Order: sequence, then structure tokens, then C-alpha cells
Amino acid sequence: MIIILYIAALIAAIAFLILCISIGRTLFSLKEILNSIAGTAAGIEKQMEGITRETTSLLEKTNTLAEDITHKSEKLNTVVDAVKNIGTSVNGLNNSINKISSTISTEVEKNEEKIAQVVQWGNIAIELADKWKQRKTTK
Repeated sequence: MIIILYIAALIAAIAFLILCISIGRTLFSLKEILNSIAGTAAGIEKQMEGITRETTSLLEKTNTLAEDITHKSEKLNTVVDAVKNIGTSVNGLNNSINKISSTISTEVEKNEEKIAQVVQWGNIAIELADKWKQRKTTK
């Protein structure tokens, strides 16, 4: 019976040895995986630094562009106001011309008979001048 006890102890020792070897192999594999993960994390960290720099640069350029657009927009507002004022001036000029035209038309209608008489007298004066020239040339 003591032999069985020794055999059982030997089997237990072999099983413990196999268990230790299996745990050791698993731990070595796990060590390799963790080293690989650490390398990947370091690479990602370097890439994130590059991305951060590029993002910062892009934000600076965007802010500069936004300031430029704001400045140009203010200048454009001045131009738009000037064009609006020109439109208002042209509109006022058109209104003035329309009033003058209306006044002239009204005055012409009021003095239509007088104008006709002036035209008739003008025609008579031209005829008299022509006759006068004819008489001078015939003498």
C-alpha cells in the first residue's frame, strides 16, 4: 500500500509539473501578446501626436480664414450700402425727370395756342426774310 501511495504522489508531482509547464507556456505567450499590444499602443500614440499637430494647424488656418472672410464681408457691406445709395439717387433722379417732363407737358398743353401762333409768326418771318433776300438779289 505504501507503493500505491508513492505512485499516487509521483502521479500528482508529474501532473503538477505538467500544470506548471502549461501555465509557464501560457504566460510566455501572454507576454508576447502584451509586448505586441504595447508596441501597437506606442505607434498609435505617435500617430495621435501627428494628428493633433495637423488638427491644430488646420484650426489655426480655419480661424485665419474666418477672420479674413469677416473682414471681406464688412468691406462688401460697405459696397452694398454704396450701391444701395446709388440706386436711391438714380430713383430720385428718375422721379425729378418725370416731374419735369410732366410740368413741361402741362405747360405745353396750356400754351399750345401760343406756341402755334409763334410757329405761324416764325413761318411768316422766314417767308418775309426769303422774299427780302429775293428782292435784294433781283435788284
